[in-house]
Amino acid sequence: MARNLDSGRVVATRVHVATTRIERAIGLLGRSDFQLGEAMWLSPSRGVHTCGMRFTIDLVGLDAAGTVVDRVVGMKPWRLRLPRRSVVGVLELPEGSLERSDTQLGHSLSFQTVEAQDRETPTRGE
Repeated sequence: MARNLDSGRVVATRVHVATTRIERAIGLLGRSDFQLGEAMWLSPSRGVHTCGMRFTIDLVGLDAAGTVVDRVVGMKPWRLRLPRRSVVGVLELPEGSLERSDTQLGHSLSFQTVEAQDRETPTRGE
């Protein structure tokens, strides 16, 4: 899960992690859609392209502290976002995700594993 700590809103409920060179190269290529609530975390990555993609995406570039230092709303297929100096990873999201979560430059995002989320959610009767 990815959460905007400034707005308090969930940015994505399911974050796919691409950390190997091949996973980052493939990314969202070959997919026909990208559902709301999904995200692709590319790390390390300083920039991305949408060449060969079939849909428009939103994206944020995060620095090492998890601060949004780059933001693109509605990046269409066959575009290139050149690397940004302070970006260490890029979160790709379905179009409209940044607006829905009110994610702006300077905001902080946090990532949480499903296991960690489950531990923090009390069960009935506790």
